[in-house]
Amino acid sequence: MASSSSSSSSSSSLPEEQHVTTVSENYETTCWGCGLRLSLPTCTSVFKCGWCGALTNPNKQKNVTKGCWWRRLWERCIVSFVFVFMLFIIFGAVWAVLPIVFSFSFFSGIFHSIISAILSIATISFFSLVAFHGAGSPPNILWGSYPTVGRNELENYTFCYYCSKPKSPRTHHCRTCGKCILDMDHHCPFIGNCVGADNHRCFIAFLISALAGTSYASIMSIYAMSHIWQMPSLTYSFENLDGPIGLFPQSRRIVEIMITALSSLLFQSSRGVILVYIIIASVSVQIGLSILLCQQLYYIYEGETYLGHLNLQAHSIEAKKDCQNLVRFFGFPYSVKRFLPNSLLPQKIHVK
Repeated sequence: MASSSSSSSSSSSLPEEQHVTTVSENYETTCWGCGLRLSLPTCTSVFKCGWCGALTNPNKQKNVTKGCWWRRLWERCIVSFVFVFMLFIIFGAVWAVLPIVFSFSFFSGIFHSIISAILSIATISFFSLVAFHGAGSPPNILWGSYPTVGRNELENYTFCYYCSKPKSPRTHHCRTCGKCILDMDHHCPFIGNCVGADNHRCFIAFLISALAGTSYASIMSIYAMSHIWQMPSLTYSFENLDGPIGLFPQSRRIVEIMITALSSLLFQSSRGVILVYIIIASVSVQIGLSILLCQQLYYIYEGETYLGHLNLQAHSIEAKKDCQNLVRFFGFPYSVKRFLPNSLLPQKIHVK
């Protein structure tokens, strides 16, 4: 009896083994591209239709974005400020620089007036095209029914729950603009518009013209400033100054020149103050435009947009870099090798 009771107590103290059986159940869903019904496991998040090739994410839902009209109104204010700033730089440079240039030579004044007009008209025209022209809408395609959609006609297409229509792999939905953009590069608040397939070239042309215009304005402003700047004598004393400045005579000289130059602004005319502002503003804009232009040309060299470049980095995919991507982007139909002489082209070696 004792042995049996001890054995029963020991057996009751042992933990009971639990066996969990996982049952995978399939569920039926419908492909948005061709309308065919598919049976998928419950763990599937994204599936691809075997007939039309469309991608479906049943867990993705439409997110309601609030305050879009506030963002659109704010961007319109930014666009207006940028437009007024460009006009101020243009007319300020014309008012401050051209009289000084005409005072030296009438021909040089006419020449610089023509250059200024060309750069100004080009910059404002490209800015207007980029800001007020559509960025590019995806083409309308047939979808939704099996007889209409052929095999692989919607390869890697997704469904936009905001626009309620198919979205190609190179198309992205902009929540600020409220529509899908073909070959969307990014949404720029300074133009109040997206940069896409229809205005990407105009955006690059605007960057180039604006960079050329600000460079020309800064150079001519420095040239004009050198003829009207009234620099007082360097009378600032450092005799009672201690510290690092007193130890290095060269640094004392530089600081003295800077303080004298800043103090001389009080004695300058309104033309000189405008020239100083144009120089500082133009150089600052040049730095930003140069960085943005180099970045854009690099993405074009990769054959991708900014958003496409981010997707390549996310999936660790190496882009196909080629100079022909730049040629195709700017719409040049022929290869550069076609215009090179035969002596510069690599010759084919025939092996017998």
